[in-house]
Amino acid sequence: MHSFSALAFSSPRMEKPSSSSIPRPSYQPSRVLPSSYPSPRTIYSDRFIPSRIGSNFTLFDLSPSPSASSSSDVSGREYGSGAYVALLRNALFGPDQGVAPPATPDRSAEAAGRRSSSAASSTSSSSGFSIPSRNIFRYKADVPRYSLAAQFQDGLPGFPHIHPRAPRKVSPSPYKVLDAPALQDDFYLNLVDWSSHNVLAVGLGDCVYLWNACSSKVTKLCDLGVDDSVCSVGWALRGDHLAIGTNKGKVQIWDATHCRRLRTMDSHVLRVGAVTWSSSLLSSGSRDKTILQRDIRAQDDFVSKLTGHKSEVCGLKWSYDNFELASGGNDNKLFVWNQHSSQPVLKYCEHTAAVKAIAWSPHVHGLLASGGGTADRCIRLRNTTTNSHSSCIDTGSQVCNLVWSKNVNEIVSTHGYSQNQIIVWRYPTMSKLATLTGHTYRVLYLAISPDGQTIVTGAGDETLRFWNVFPSKSQNTGSDIGARSLGRSHIR
Repeated sequence: MHSFSALAFSSPRMEKPSSSSIPRPSYQPSRVLPSSYPSPRTIYSDRFIPSRIGSNFTLFDLSPSPSASSSSDVSGREYGSGAYVALLRNALFGPDQGVAPPATPDRSAEAAGRRSSSAASSTSSSSGFSIPSRNIFRYKADVPRYSLAAQFQDGLPGFPHIHPRAPRKVSPSPYKVLDAPALQDDFYLNLVDWSSHNVLAVGLGDCVYLWNACSSKVTKLCDLGVDDSVCSVGWALRGDHLAIGTNKGKVQIWDATHCRRLRTMDSHVLRVGAVTWSSSLLSSGSRDKTILQRDIRAQDDFVSKLTGHKSEVCGLKWSYDNFELASGGNDNKLFVWNQHSSQPVLKYCEHTAAVKAIAWSPHVHGLLASGGGTADRCIRLRNTTTNSHSSCIDTGSQVCNLVWSKNVNEIVSTHGYSQNQIIVWRYPTMSKLATLTGHTYRVLYLAISPDGQTIVTGAGDETLRFWNVFPSKSQNTGSDIGARSLGRSHIR
């Protein structure tokens, strides 16, 4: 075993006290000599002794004892003298590097005062060490914080400055009102639809009228006679063909361009209150609780029958990808079907009133919104792809219709009892952007223009009102729909 005698240090020449007065350790645990001595040769041994050369323990206030000078006179102890303490400190912790103790920003003057007083006290001692500050590791609550964003108020270098956009304002008044005599006040009917060719179809009593939004021209498409009435209308995706559901359970298909009836299909035994298209497939929902899928290219009246509702089917919508069909009924149920199913693939039973208001989002795949009647008053949002329920909003009144904006991620709802209002909602926060009023009866009918900027609402007060609600895709809020025919006019 290596001897530790080579690692011991020696003090300056002075009178050694007797061995009986001072107990001496068997060895001195240090590997560093004072700065005045040459660096020793590194000696390796089988015992690990850490080096403290890089440590500065002056931060922890290892100062000489106040009674160091008096102890030398009284007891004559070698380690009590200032020279011995300084030598021992240098040997254990290394030579003083002159590092000043830290100070907090707002106490720099105080720290400077302490350093000066420490320097004065150190002159009486041969150690040359100053008393460190007492605020080491102290939490500073009022240290100023600096924001990185504040350095770039005029934009990041190389990038244009983007000003925050002001909240969009929606006009509280309709820009056009049409009189619609005999527009029925029936919650379960769907009597208004807007085609991709910018033509509005409206069922009034036993007749269907077409209103061209570009020219304001009104055309009478058909008259069912006194023994029947219109219960639903729906445009094909291309905007050429119109499906009409009647009170007698018939479904008629008309060529709107030539005002010619192409086909009449039976098979429903009660009124057809909802129709919707998916390419060449036409779906119709009836009070007889069934949904019939009709391929207009086939000779048969229908290709499949969907059963599951226990009451009248009053809401029917195909998704934008034409893969899923949503149906709502007076049994308070919302079902989702696919193209090949005869039974619903998803069933939702949260609503406590009839589900007529149904809308698929054009922005999020599988996002479906539905609204309940007077006893429910809620809008529910769910994703059919993940079969997850995202949110539920109590609107405070009967939800009659829903439609998503094509240009922005917003949704419009129309309401009946008791406020008869129209609400524009931001998605996904579902915060109200605007509340529009003007109808004196329930706002039972709703359609959106092909450019996605304008909505038309119909009510039992026998009026159709046109509202500029959404911006265009190019962020131009103006719309030329009906701009040449402002004011009040008649649809027939």
